[in-house]
Amino acid sequence: MVSSPHEAMHRIFQEYPGLFSRVSEVLGVDFAPPTSVTVLPTDLTEARPVERRVDTLLRLDTEDGDPLLLAVEAQGKKDPAKPASWAYYLSYLHTKYRLQPLLLVVCQDRTTAEWASRTTHIGPPQWPALTLRPLVAGPHNMPRITNTAEARKDLALATLSAITHAADPDIGAILKALSTALRDTPETIADPIVELTAQGLGKLPAAQHWRNLVAVDLSFYTSPLSEEIRDEGRAEGRAQGIAQSILLLLEQRDIVVPVAARERITSCGDPEMLRHWLARTITASCAEEIFAEE
Repeated sequence: MVSSPHEAMHRIFQEYPGLFSRVSEVLGVDFAPPTSVTVLPTDLTEARPVERRVDTLLRLDTEDGDPLLLAVEAQGKKDPAKPASWAYYLSYLHTKYRLQPLLLVVCQDRTTAEWASRTTHIGPPQWPALTLRPLVAGPHNMPRITNTAEARKDLALATLSAITHAADPDIGAILKALSTALRDTPETIADPIVELTAQGLGKLPAAQHWRNLVAVDLSFYTSPLSEEIRDEGRAEGRAQGIAQSILLLLEQRDIVVPVAARERITSCGDPEMLRHWLARTITASCAEEIFAEE
């Protein structure tokens, strides 16, 4: 199953094709700025039943008149089989489109990025027939954008910065700069940034930090993520209120609440279950009785 960070790491180039110009500049590779971009089909399957798909494929028509095929791959871990697949992709793309292909690999951890950056020779050592040299963007070379003005100047690069540095100790400052920059950004521009960032952070601890920033700094937006956060907040508030009512009623009835029972009540996030417990609290002779028949 494709993970959310995997999707975000390559889909951001579909949403913001011009981002490649800034990324290549950061990586120290000179490409002419694109004048137009075409999203191409990612299916590289041959007539024979061998399915091969690149994550994102773009045609970049550039200012110098030399079109470029950009294949973007999101890589979450080392995979010994990948270099051969990448070499196939590039060879196939060159054959199909008669254009020069380039492979950009986006990673979220330094170890994977350094592995993906290695040059791979295909063929006998005396005379390799093919040489694979991916361009790699990851936490080892993407900028940590912690300045709001810098983030505002290039929101797409700031988003990629957050995604590639998702596990960085400084991720809080990166996310804060991005959320602050989005405060005065039109909603139509901010919404995809909010969603891509959330998707790119996946299940890492930084994901909750981003949700908190969206709830506070971007509370006026109505994106799917912000609505989900508000719904969760309302449900959490209801659950906490019912839990406190249960504990208060038990206290008023002079019923001792053991630590384990108290933790079970306060940690429950299901308002419906808490209502059942609250109803049983009226007649229960001890705290454990409210959990009966579960």
